[in-house]
Amino acid sequence: MTSTASSMDLRKDQPPHEQQPAWHRRLRRFGHPGPDAGGDVRDRLVPPYTEPSGRLWATLGVPPGLAGRITRWSAWGGPLLVALLAGVLRFWNLGSPKAVIFDETYYAKDAWALVHRGFEVNWDKNANDLILSSGGNVPIPTDAAYVVHPPVGKYVIGLGELMFGFDPFGWRFMTALLGTLSVLLLCRIGRRLFRSTFLGCLAGALMAVDGLHFVMSRTSLLDGVLMFFVLAAFGCLLVDRDRAREKLAAALPVDADGRARPDAYAAETTRIGFRPWRLAAGVLLGLAIGTKWNGLYVTAAFCVMAVLWDVGSRRVAGARRPRLAVLKRDLGWAFLSTVPVAVVTYFASWTGWILSASDGTGGYYRDWATKDGRSSDWSWLFPDWWRSLWHYENQVYDFHVGLSSPHTYESNPWSWIVTGRPVSYFYESPAPGTDGCPADAGEKCAREVLAIGTPLLWWVACFALLYVLWRWFFRRDWRAGAIACGIAAGYAPWFLYQERTIFFFYAIVFLPFLCLAVAMLLGALVGPPGSSDTRRVAGATAAGVLTLLIAWNFIYFWPIYTGTAIPMDDWRARMWLDTWV
Repeated sequence: MTSTASSMDLRKDQPPHEQQPAWHRRLRRFGHPGPDAGGDVRDRLVPPYTEPSGRLWATLGVPPGLAGRITRWSAWGGPLLVALLAGVLRFWNLGSPKAVIFDETYYAKDAWALVHRGFEVNWDKNANDLILSSGGNVPIPTDAAYVVHPPVGKYVIGLGELMFGFDPFGWRFMTALLGTLSVLLLCRIGRRLFRSTFLGCLAGALMAVDGLHFVMSRTSLLDGVLMFFVLAAFGCLLVDRDRAREKLAAALPVDADGRARPDAYAAETTRIGFRPWRLAAGVLLGLAIGTKWNGLYVTAAFCVMAVLWDVGSRRVAGARRPRLAVLKRDLGWAFLSTVPVAVVTYFASWTGWILSASDGTGGYYRDWATKDGRSSDWSWLFPDWWRSLWHYENQVYDFHVGLSSPHTYESNPWSWIVTGRPVSYFYESPAPGTDGCPADAGEKCAREVLAIGTPLLWWVACFALLYVLWRWFFRRDWRAGAIACGIAAGYAPWFLYQERTIFFFYAIVFLPFLCLAVAMLLGALVGPPGSSDTRRVAGATAAGVLTLLIAWNFIYFWPIYTGTAIPMDDWRARMWLDTWV
């Protein structure tokens, strides 16, 4: 059910075990398999997708012809069904609570101003009540506001407002849509990564029933938008990796038995050519940076990962000096198709601000270059909009690194992986008989939207993360390395800012990679191809029970994900840790 293909160097004429490097021999005790000289190198460059065995279809009574069609359709049919489930959950009663919850007070209004004026504005203190009571029919102020996040995510939110109105459903529509699409993306990414439709759909299903992803998909915050762009960029790089390896495989010579063998000349001289998927990744990474600046860390990590993939590809193909080959053939285009493209995309996202008036009636700081910045030594070299934007970005950077004001729901990143301190987005205590509180409740009910991951999923992910790290370091499994890179890119940078005011919901960016890690762990529980029936049955039972428990855990916490009124005792029963209150 899961593939064991990896991108290890399996070249011809490897030394026997006793002549292998000492580090190979030392790592074997931890499971490192060492080099393997057998097989067709094309299967290692482009591993085939696994399919259910014929015995499974025969046991289920499915004719061979129908089984073949189901297998073909499942490549898209399975992910679409999982995404459909995720979409139904996320769009159900999306306009509830009919309120401006948590930071929607900033982004919903900023989005409305951006799509109408091209820059954010200062709203009156009672604007939220006016918007809700009037159905969004309120005048847009003209006074520019100082904001500390780039505009892309707010444009995305504003698109939903343009389509469905300036109300809770409108400003949550696009985050719900991107949340649903991200589940579809993860299914397809997992399928390509593991070469298994089952494991891909499992990873997507796990994210579909994660509470943090669910809540963020139903709230107009920027982090869910950022997660979507990061995941989409990862998917593009994954497709690019497969396309590049296919071209290398096609360039290798074939022996008399029809098997391709590693070839140093082909591996070191073959040009991959135009790589549109890498270009698309550059655009998506630019959109990620244009949503929140922590997309910069992801961009750097993904660029390094993509280059290492190129090195591994040429090494497997037979290159004697794969790093030099990548330096000559790949690195230049790899840089040009990602970093400059991301930079251009980022600055293009500021077009509304750039085109606004520079006479003091446009965006915040838009007139800085013509007023306070006229004495700059560089004023003759750069246009006014560039210098004004540069000054604005410097002010924003100072704000971010200096933000340390205490907040009730701030948390240290060490606690994120175990959901130590979730964030309450909305809380009310309706009296019995009102707002969904049962008339016989006896006391006030609790109605809360709590941004907390499905606890069991996150706690299993702690073990899955350890498994992924072991698999990457000792087994040299590139898939585990890719997952670890995605987690590190979204998680590790926050440890540099432990004194800063930060929140658990920032973890949404690396959540898809945690779900991939759990899927990989569950696949290992099921067992590799060739395992005995007893091993498979026991492993599948354990993995299935664990998956069902995670789904039950999501259902159990459903009321505090959706703001459903429940008796106070029921709410207390769901506060498993004191830090959740």
